[in-house]
Amino acid sequence: MTDTILLTGFEPFGGSEINSSILACREYENKVIEGYTVKVFEIPLRYKEIRITIEQLIQHEQPLVVICTGQSSRHEISLERVAINVADVIKSTYNCGESPKNEILTKDAPAGYFSTLPLQNIKRDLEENKIPVNISNSAGTYGCNQIFFHLMHFINNENLNISAGFVHVPSLPEQVVGKKLPSMSLELTTKALGIIIDSTIKHIEKSEK
Repeated sequence: MTDTILLTGFEPFGGSEINSSILACREYENKVIEGYTVKVFEIPLRYKEIRITIEQLIQHEQPLVVICTGQSSRHEISLERVAINVADVIKSTYNCGESPKNEILTKDAPAGYFSTLPLQNIKRDLEENKIPVNISNSAGTYGCNQIFFHLMHFINNENLNISAGFVHVPSLPEQVVGKKLPSMSLELTTKALGIIIDSTIKHIEKSEK
């Protein structure tokens, strides 16, 4: 593994021209934090491309940490605890037009995987910085859960020493005008990602002592 932190966000979807997750991630592109270099990549929201994309990124970058992010309609930062082995899209479609219904993501794989990010530490640090946060027990059954599951399955299957997980971030204010939905400013979301990275690095370094 290298001293690389892999940070991903999704491309826009659902008719929107922007996605808060990738916009916040891009604020850290090639930044060095406590000696660790952050690499940022945009993930296509296309059903058959997500798995191969995240696996190839891990193989190429050899990261020490992987933090995948996605946009939600929630009002707070959601630290996802578990990914489940199913895709079940009801109200939307992937950008490729597919809407899988009750499909197993990976045959002969476990029903789910837990995040290996230090969720409690991250939650504490975000709360200390007055940023709304919650540890969530459901990443849904759409693209966000999908990349989370493929990420954790690949790491476990390949027996890689990588701390990894998924974080949902709120929509931006300009995305919810007239919709009566919650949002968070890009500045605050970006700050939250920085704290998540910092908390994870501190946890890893403490564990190695």
